Amino acid sequence: MTMPRAVLFDLLTALLDSWSAWNAAAGSEAAGRTWRAEYLRLTYGCGAYVPYEDLVRQAARTTGLPVSVADALEASWGSLPVWSGAQAALDRLAGRTRLAVVTNCSARLGRMAAARLQTPWDVVVTAEEAGFYKPDPRPYRLALDRLGVSAADAAFVAGSGYDVFGTSAVGLRTYWHNRVGLARPEGRRRPKRICKPG
Repeated sequence: MTMPRAVLFDLLTALLDSWSAWNAAAGSEAAGRTWRAEYLRLTYGCGAYVPYEDLVRQAARTTGLPVSVADALEASWGSLPVWSGAQAALDRLAGRTRLAVVTNCSARLGRMAAARLQTPWDVVVTAEEAGFYKPDPRPYRLALDRLGVSAADAAFVAGSGYDVFGTSAVGLRTYWHNRVGLARPEGRRRPKRICKPG
């Protein structure tokens, strides 16, 4: 297979273990998963961008958590764990292809999270900059436009199966790095390959 001219990554699930940060802020894995599921439901249904921090707080209230958990999550943002092997994979790609991030958060938090990796990103696109949350096609298109690369000449590494809804609309070949064992959403074609946890 020919090396793509650019490889785009989901940041908060494919490269960084933000799941453990949500769980720690919530006090348990069960509470963290419930809170995050509600946040994801809100992002998928909100249409145009609503401030990320507001959605995180709203999801906490809806699931019965104190809004202080959102502050705890944000306080941990500068130390989000990097998945094992992620930096090494990026290091192997650096210099061989252009590297980009497309992430569902504010511009401020997106830049902070991207800096957790020692990678000279060519492009970092956040939902705030695109004006819409993934899986809306616009964040992926904005990244491709900034890279100056067509979808046919790029690839996307997803952390969630829901990315496939947006990447398939754009025409990006997609690889799902499923570190936390998420179920595949129904209604869309399968990613090229699913990497299982472990």
